[in-house]
Amino acid sequence: MSHNSEHEELSLYLLVVLARAYNSVMGHSNRSIQSHGLNSTEFGVLDVLYHKGPQPLQKIGEKVLISSGNITYVVDKLQKKNLLVRRASSEDRRVIYAELTEEGTRLFERIFPGHKKKIEEAVSGLTEEEKRQAAALLRKLGTTAQNNPLR
Repeated sequence: MSHNSEHEELSLYLLVVLARAYNSVMGHSNRSIQSHGLNSTEFGVLDVLYHKGPQPLQKIGEKVLISSGNITYVVDKLQKKNLLVRRASSEDRRVIYAELTEEGTRLFERIFPGHKKKIEEAVSGLTEEEKRQAAALLRKLGTTAQNNPLR
């Protein structure tokens, strides 16, 4: 087998292992989130607002990796559940902020510790040092893939 062929095989193997690991860990995460009547996007929005404070809708969409149309839909759902409210910016009325309600804050504070524990259990196959190494390598992988133009 040529060196190039081995390189291609290893790259494909890495993709399969990465996808399987991602699916396994995300399965734990999604089950934890769904047990509280939320989906992963709704949880992501609550997480951003809890940890970062009120945010423009556009910024929330960027942080949880969803489109502006979808963020409006998710924010609508969370507002109907009384977990967040919208507020117009005082500087630019075109900008709409979302912020947690007291009920949203209480819910997140109640469910986040258990969710965090589920994630810790899902990645418990790695030592602390291996987690640091994996995070650094995956960040490098993601950055390189993002910066390489598609051909």
